[in-house]
Amino acid sequence: MKKRQTAFAVAFGILLSRLMGLVRERVFAYYLGNSEAAGAFRAALRIPNLLQNLFGEGVLSASFIPVYAKLLAEGKEEEAGRAASAVLSLLAVATALLVIVGVTFTRPLIGILAPGFHGEVRELTIRMVAIMFPGTGLLVLSAWCLGVLNSHRKFFLSYVAPVLWNLAIIAMLVGMGGYFLAHGPGREERLVVWVAWSTVIGAALQWGVQFPQALRLNNGLSISFKTRMEPVQKIIANFMPAVVTRGVVQLSAYIDQILASYLGPASVAAMAYAQTIYLLPVSLFGMAISAAALTEMSRTTGTKEETIRALENELAAGIRRLAFLVIPSAVAFVILGDVVAATLFQTGRFSGADSRFVWFILAGSSVGLVATTQSRLFISVFWALGNTRTPLRIAYFRVALTALLGYCAVFPLRAFLGLDAIYCTALLTASAGIAGWVEFLLFRRSLSVYLGKVSLDGKTMTAFWSISLIAAALAYGIKLFMPDLHVVVRGIIVLGAYGLFYLCGALAAKIPEAGEALAKIGINRGQRLSQ
Repeated sequence: MKKRQTAFAVAFGILLSRLMGLVRERVFAYYLGNSEAAGAFRAALRIPNLLQNLFGEGVLSASFIPVYAKLLAEGKEEEAGRAASAVLSLLAVATALLVIVGVTFTRPLIGILAPGFHGEVRELTIRMVAIMFPGTGLLVLSAWCLGVLNSHRKFFLSYVAPVLWNLAIIAMLVGMGGYFLAHGPGREERLVVWVAWSTVIGAALQWGVQFPQALRLNNGLSISFKTRMEPVQKIIANFMPAVVTRGVVQLSAYIDQILASYLGPASVAAMAYAQTIYLLPVSLFGMAISAAALTEMSRTTGTKEETIRALENELAAGIRRLAFLVIPSAVAFVILGDVVAATLFQTGRFSGADSRFVWFILAGSSVGLVATTQSRLFISVFWALGNTRTPLRIAYFRVALTALLGYCAVFPLRAFLGLDAIYCTALLTASAGIAGWVEFLLFRRSLSVYLGKVSLDGKTMTAFWSISLIAAALAYGIKLFMPDLHVVVRGIIVLGAYGLFYLCGALAAKIPEAGEALAKIGINRGQRLSQ
């Protein structure tokens, strides 16, 4: 029960954060649509985020939480506090140096990561990257807070804190958007520069709301660079492979952005909108279940056999919950993706054509959605086992495959088939999904050496897919015969019907997760099932 409550706390915090992120994206779409300025902002935001992703949440989760949480479980709180202080001190120095380098060498970075941008779009991107880099450094430090809070089983605050980052951007768009768009040429370019400054303000707020509680839980903070402490040495030993692993994974995403830049700023912007939707189930379900599982697995004590059995049980439960939640998400994105995109973004300067553009990209991304979320859970198991090298080797292979397939989609296939940018961008994201499935199979094979069989049986998977497809077909029929309504009203009806059909089908098939879902929203499981 405690593990489920942990996952629920993570999921609820992420839900609030992602919902606010959707509000941010809708406001952004209203004022900037799929314009060149929007594409420049998306590219600029991704470049300094490389620093956050290399040294932030994922890496610290892999290296810091297993060691810190284990010390807490063994009652060594003072030693855990000293180790955490040393890690923060080292992280602050490294981050400061990298921010300075990033701001200084912004221009060559743009040449590497967005080579398809030229002229004014390129200059605008360079200017915004230089503005955003310091804020990204603060987000890296907030990842240390997340590691401390999660290890103490204080999950909600760390995952809801990004709400403040989103609010800062929303406030800037609403406060300044109307003024800039009503005053002369270059209005969009001036607006996105102000929005870039708001990301720095939001980063400071996100870090500031977590840091005081993290300090209290850690019994204060002392500046220390004692790398000879055994726990610190373990963290550092795990840190570099985790950095490289995370860097390789991020390199895969940046390869997509580099290739998309050759398709134009509109493709870069549309990919960002699609990614916002795609990351909802990845973050809400994959991250929530994986983060909770990592903390619990890291705190596991006992004999080797007892530890392995606990890991097997945690993994089996996580795989089943992920499949129940993510499979219907993937089906909805493919069959009802136009409804999803229109409901969330179609307003102001964001047109119906833009919604269809995002839908095609979203459908391509969904090819690897199930694999990507389950791979997150597999990585958590490797980290809990202290094995950071196997994920690294598999990540290398995935990046190579992603690069090869993406290059083929953007250049040879596009030229041979004469594809428009919209179809080529969808093919680009689908190729990354194929690479994600290969990665998933490699993870499963490697993990079976430790834990044996680590996948759902065919009957369960078939049930999840069948119920999702039937529910989507019924919802699609409702969409076809629906009168001309506002896109938001239409979306609520169609997507609400889809969710209801899926849940009813799962209840009829006596799938336990359906009853648990009802229990989470306050409906008595036993009474519901008896009906």
